[in-house]
Amino acid sequence: MSAQVVIVDYGVGNLFNVRRALALLGYDAVISRDPAEVARAPRVLLPGVGAFEAGMDHLRRYGLSEAVKDAARSGRPVLGICLGMQLLLSESEENGTHRGLDLVPGRVRRFTTPSPEGPVYKIPQIGWNALEHTASSRDWSGTVLDGLPERSFMYFVHSYRVVPADPGVVLASTRYGQDEFCSVLKRDNISGCQFHPERSGEYGLKILENFVTGKS
Repeated sequence: MSAQVVIVDYGVGNLFNVRRALALLGYDAVISRDPAEVARAPRVLLPGVGAFEAGMDHLRRYGLSEAVKDAARSGRPVLGICLGMQLLLSESEENGTHRGLDLVPGRVRRFTTPSPEGPVYKIPQIGWNALEHTASSRDWSGTVLDGLPERSFMYFVHSYRVVPADPGVVLASTRYGQDEFCSVLKRDNISGCQFHPERSGEYGLKILENFVTGKS
């Protein structure tokens, strides 16, 4: 029997924490660097920490960028976490302009730098912050956020934020500093979380459970 989830191993993710969280929920997951296994996976989870350029370089080096695209284009569920979510976008401005997987049209941008007259905050954002409904997404049923209340708190670690070309794919937003940014996205069978659900307690585990059980 094949695993319910294949976690993509491209050298820059919290692989074992994610697999441990899925195991805690009772779900079978494998960590794989095999493009064929990723391409045919029932569900693909793309984790990630670190810089966008390095993430894309690693995906290409191991032949995984096309494998993830093949899985996404087949209609099977794909979930990106933290850097993994950012890599789903078209491009990033982190340390220059770099092309992403282009599964979700849009750009990755840095948080707005604090101004002397404005609120005091640090970049990166490190810590707990809340998910909020958007004008176009007041109902989270049937998505990875199914069953979560508005203002559920999640654990974030990031300096950059995703800006989808279509605001309609923004499933939840979060406020930090001078920015209101996309913290969860959904485009067809593709979902992304800017935070770490595997480190976000009960609500984070609920997101992973929703992903595995088809609410994506």
